[in-house]
Amino acid sequence: MSVDERYDIVIAGGGFNGVTTAAYLAKCGLSVCVLEERIECGGACESTEPIAGVRINPHAMLMYGAPAPGFEQLELWKYGFRMDWNPLLQDLTKQVGRGANTTEGMLPMSEKDIMGFARITGMLGDPPFLMELLRATLWCPPHPPEVEVNADTIPFMQVYKKHDPGMWTEELLEMTLFDLMDEYLETEHMKVQQAMICWYSGSAAHWEGMAIPTLAYNITLTLAGKVSVPRGSMHAYLHSIFRCAVDHGAVFRTCCPVDEIIVSNGRAVGVRLRDDAATAEKTIWADKAVISDVDLKQTFNKLIGPQHVDKSLLQRVNDISLKGGSIYVSHILTRERLRSRPQFHSELMGDEAGLGPYPCDSREIYFEHVADVDSHKGNPTVPPERLMWLGTPTNRFNVHHPQCTRPDQYIISPFYVLVPPPEYHVESPDAIDKKKEELNAYMRQAFSQVIENLDSDNIVYHWANTPYESEFRNTGLIGGTYCGTRQCDDQWWTQRPLPEMARYRTPIDGLYLCHQTAAYPGGLCLMANTYNLMHSLIEDGLAEPGEWWYPSPWYIPEKGKISAVPREGKVAA
Repeated sequence: MSVDERYDIVIAGGGFNGVTTAAYLAKCGLSVCVLEERIECGGACESTEPIAGVRINPHAMLMYGAPAPGFEQLELWKYGFRMDWNPLLQDLTKQVGRGANTTEGMLPMSEKDIMGFARITGMLGDPPFLMELLRATLWCPPHPPEVEVNADTIPFMQVYKKHDPGMWTEELLEMTLFDLMDEYLETEHMKVQQAMICWYSGSAAHWEGMAIPTLAYNITLTLAGKVSVPRGSMHAYLHSIFRCAVDHGAVFRTCCPVDEIIVSNGRAVGVRLRDDAATAEKTIWADKAVISDVDLKQTFNKLIGPQHVDKSLLQRVNDISLKGGSIYVSHILTRERLRSRPQFHSELMGDEAGLGPYPCDSREIYFEHVADVDSHKGNPTVPPERLMWLGTPTNRFNVHHPQCTRPDQYIISPFYVLVPPPEYHVESPDAIDKKKEELNAYMRQAFSQVIENLDSDNIVYHWANTPYESEFRNTGLIGGTYCGTRQCDDQWWTQRPLPEMARYRTPIDGLYLCHQTAAYPGGLCLMANTYNLMHSLIEDGLAEPGEWWYPSPWYIPEKGKISAVPREGKVAA
């Protein structure tokens, strides 16, 4: 290996965002090297087989990326990406109108619920503007600092003003999602169901000023993604992007943890690998830029170090809130298929219907769980019969690509329960791990409120990933979640993670961010961080994509920068 190994771009971390960034930049003709600590790239987009014939997804499992331009721009179909669209949930009224699980059983939605939800999501537009709304909210780079952000300039507000001016009101920018649903929906169980989907998707219905971004997280999964899974799981989806990057010349090195981002005269010029990295040469140089796919706090505290960062900036980085919850994930293998109790059955989903969000009785239960996560900061104290959870029915998966191929055994995976982030646990970050078996029993008791045959005679294995275990295996998952930090009005878009870094640039010249904790909208919105970052890299003259590139229609070039709009290609006045 060359002693003086150099690339145009060096990416520290081979999680989902690092791999996607490599694919975009390699397609631009740049030489790119990705350095990953673990034995395989992908981060949260991983699959594991705890025993032969059982495949589980410890982290990301469902598609939060259907509106992403990356499917077209990276031509992922050429590299093996396929989607197993859920055949049960192709129709809006079936998705929304199938009912909500309460302690009384499944209760139906009202006509006002269905039509109100259809309106706020753009499904009733002529033409429908659901996908445009999602791209305007999530796949859109922040405006430059000289542009005032208000009701007339925020992209999703422009979409409502164009397609449904009756919904446009400046109060939208102050609302929680509960406020919005109280105006357009009718039944409490419908509102709580949607709120729970949002909270488990990374943005909570009680956060002020986040009504539309919170809604967007929900409908990216439920309407655009149709609660469906990629064929072969999220890791197979990651592989299609990996193949794209390799096909365009990107170099990947696993078992190569980055120990330091090298800064010289205020500029990031390369990285130094840890001594145990699986390569002889420990220094790799970047001629154009270093991009960090490592969480924000580790990037500045560990990889950069205080000697290169202003103390006040470092303090603000460390002060960023991680509130919002971490996910305790269960996977249960059984001898006979798990069945919901009769009161949770539905014509659409049969006896698996009850595995949706439960219980959706009232926001009192919702806030009881929120208090447990955000305030008590300890192991769950909610009575198991009131614990909020959701599971993933087996009918989400194509019959030809099941999660379990073991004869006469069945897997339900995953079950999700929100718990406090490890960093905030009052006892210690690993406190929840010490009571894992006790918590597993508690979880099964909660699930049994809906499932009738979750008993010891039926259970073969109950695997669980605590938030701390998730962090240990994917060190970039701050708080054990995909999004990492809370998203409220002081953490949204032009503010996240800090205003001066919202456009993915950092105070260190040549250092950019692509990790889900480092920018809005977060890792759940697949290929969003990279797509938004590309606008800044083009503006700075680092990337020159071909005709395959198109920017966000709401993108505003920064003054003095190269426009990311094709055919303009000139410095913005």
